[in-house]
Order: sequence, then C-alpha cells, then structure tokens
Amino acid sequence: MSRTGRRPGTPDTREAILSAARRKFATRGYEATSLRGIATEAKVDPALAIHYFGTKEALFIAATGLPSDLLDLFGSLAGLPLPEFARALARGYLQLVDSDQSRNAILALVRSAVSNDRAAAVLREFLAAELLPVVSGVTGHPDAELRASLVAAQLIGIATLRHVIRVEPLVRASQDEIVTLITPAIEQYLR
Repeated sequence: MSRTGRRPGTPDTREAILSAARRKFATRGYEATSLRGIATEAKVDPALAIHYFGTKEALFIAATGLPSDLLDLFGSLAGLPLPEFARALARGYLQLVDSDQSRNAILALVRSAVSNDRAAAVLREFLAAELLPVVSGVTGHPDAELRASLVAAQLIGIATLRHVIRVEPLVRASQDEIVTLITPAIEQYLR
C-alpha cells in the first residue's frame, strides 16, 4: 500500500528547524523572522515547520526553551474583566516561573537579555508581539502600551528577585501571598 500526502521529514528535521529558528531569531529578531525564512534556512518545506510547530509563536517558544504554557496563559486572559484578568495573569505567571520545568528557561532568556543586546531585542519583540497586546487590550487608556509595559516590568522583576537575586521575603512568600499583593498593583496600572 502506498502512502499519500507529504512526508514527515527525517528524524533530524525537527532539530534542523529549531537550529535555524534559533539562528534567525538571534540575528534578525522576532518580527523580521518568518516561518518561510526559517524553513528556507533549514532546507525544508515550510509546511514541515507548520507540521512540527504550528505557528511562529510556538516555534519561538520551542527555540528559546520557554514553556509552551506561556502562550496558553496569554490566550486564556483575553476577554476577562479587569479584576479577574489581573489575578489570572499574576497567578498564571507565578505558576510558570515557580515551576521547575519552566523557571530555568524563562530566567535564562531574561539573564541573556540583560547581558546581550540581541537577546534583549528578541525578548522585547516577543513581549511586544505576544504579551503587551493582551495586557494593553484590557485598558482603554491612550497610554495602554506604557501601562502594559509596567505590568510586564512588575512580573519580570518579581521573578528576578524571587529566583535570581533570591531576596528572602520574596523567596519565602507563597504564591497566594504574592498574588494577593500584586493583583491591586496590576489593576491600578490598567484602571
């Protein structure tokens, strides 16, 4: 019996796509990188990049080692009223950065962004394309992007102090304590 349809590629195809994606995101940035460009660099049909990863966003997540739950978190927030949005964002983000699986990837990208201009540009472009529109969509203010950036700064700062610098009160605090304290701040930025 003969098979029809596109071949799935060799066992190394997925890794070739990931390697090409890492190079492209690092040299061209998030916005200027396309699935087609990555596929061309990996010498595969663009349909294989879609087959393995689905979207550019998902390929970025895989290439950087960020947890795939990050996109799910952003997507689940759309349409929530402000108080629920702030609480869900704070809780979901803390669950990701406190998880052994995802903490290292998130902090590695943040650490790289602090010391490497290219990594900073890639992280900035990803946040601008994926997180900031979700957050700024909750507020009707003309400075919505600034407000969304302040929310992102608050969250990244908490992760950095909790897991990199390891400020003791923040390290000891439970997720519930932190969520209770930062939810009003997030709401205030967006109100």
